[in-house]
Amino acid sequence: MPKNSKPVICFFNSTKAWGGGEKWHYDMAVCLFEKQFSINFAANKKSELAQRLKKHNIPLTTFTIGNLSFLNIFKLLQLKRFFERKKISVVVMNLPSDIKAAGIAAKWAGVSRIVYRRGSAVPIKNSFLNRFLFKYILTDVIANSEATKNTILERNPGLFPKEKIKVIYNGLNFSETVKAGTQNFYSPLPGETVIGNVGRMVYQKGHNYLLEIASRLKSEGINFKMILGGSGPLETEIKTMAQRLGLNDRVIFTGFVDDVPWFMHNIDIFLLTSRWEGFGFVLAEAMAAAKPIVAFDISSNPELVKHGSNGFLARPFDTVEFANYLITLIKNQKLRNDFGKKGHEIVREKFSFDRVVKEFLEMVTV
Repeated sequence: MPKNSKPVICFFNSTKAWGGGEKWHYDMAVCLFEKQFSINFAANKKSELAQRLKKHNIPLTTFTIGNLSFLNIFKLLQLKRFFERKKISVVVMNLPSDIKAAGIAAKWAGVSRIVYRRGSAVPIKNSFLNRFLFKYILTDVIANSEATKNTILERNPGLFPKEKIKVIYNGLNFSETVKAGTQNFYSPLPGETVIGNVGRMVYQKGHNYLLEIASRLKSEGINFKMILGGSGPLETEIKTMAQRLGLNDRVIFTGFVDDVPWFMHNIDIFLLTSRWEGFGFVLAEAMAAAKPIVAFDISSNPELVKHGSNGFLARPFDTVEFANYLITLIKNQKLRNDFGKKGHEIVREKFSFDRVVKEFLEMVTV
C-alpha cells in the first residue's frame, strides 16, 4: 500500500456474542465508513454485529469460523478469495479463532497489515501455534489498555516486538446526548440511593461479590437499591443467590440493557466487581455520565479510576473494604458530585472516540 494512501480495511469478527471488542469493531467501522474510507466487514450471520450493521450500507460478508477452521483447506481458500476479491490491505481481528483462520488466509492473500486487537488482560499461552501466528502472521497488535499490553508478553517476552503493540483505548462519542430510554429501570423512593452494575452475567464479572456487598449494606441499615443490568449463563445462579441472602427487596434485575447511557442516568453510583478486565469500557461510560465509581484495584481499572479523585479502588475481592467505600459515597452527596465531575473530565480528555480513530488511522496508514 503506497504511503499516505487510504487503506481498504476489513474488520473481521465471527463471534455471535456482543461485548466490548464487538462494540469497538462496530463503532470504528461505522465511523470510518462515514469518513469515506473503504470498509468491509466480516461477521457471523447470526451475530448481534451483523444485525446492527444492517442499519448501515457497509459491505457485509458472513462467515462461520470455529476453533479448528484453520485446519480446513476449503475454508482457508474461501477466506483467501474474499480478501483478494475485496482487495483488502488491512484486516483487524478480535478472536483467536479468527487469527488462526482469517489471519493465515490474509497472509496467503498478500494482505499487508494483519492486526490483532487484544481485549483481554489474560496472559497469552506460550504455545507453538501462538509463536507461529505472532512471528509469521501478525504485523501489528492493538491492546485495549496498558494492563492488556503487559499480559501479552508475560509468558514469552520474545513472542512479539513490544514496539509493535500499540495501546488504543475504547472511545466514547460525546456528541450524543442522553435521551429517555425505553427501559424503565427504577424510580427511587425519597432518601434512597441507587447503586448499579451492568454487564454480562459470567464468572469474570464477579456478581457474587456485588450480592455480598449488598448484604453488608442491608445489615448496616443503608437505604439503597441495587440495579443489576445484563443477562448471561449465570443469571439463574445469581438470582438464586440474591434470594438466599434475603435481597429480593434490595436488588432489581433488569435483563439485557440495550441503552447503557440511559442506565447510567438512572443510578447514583456505579460498581464494578470484575475479577479481571481488558478495558473496563463500562467504567468509561459511567464516567461519561458523571457517576462516581467503586471498583476493585485489578487489571486496567486504575487506568480509568483514580483512587480518591473520581472513585475508590478497593483491595482485590475485599468486599468489606469495598462496602465501606460505598457507604462513604452514599453518605456524602458532595463527594459523589465531586467524583462524578472529575471522572467526566478524565474521560473526555483521555477516551474521546475522535482520539481513538486518529490513533488507529496513524497506525494502519504508516
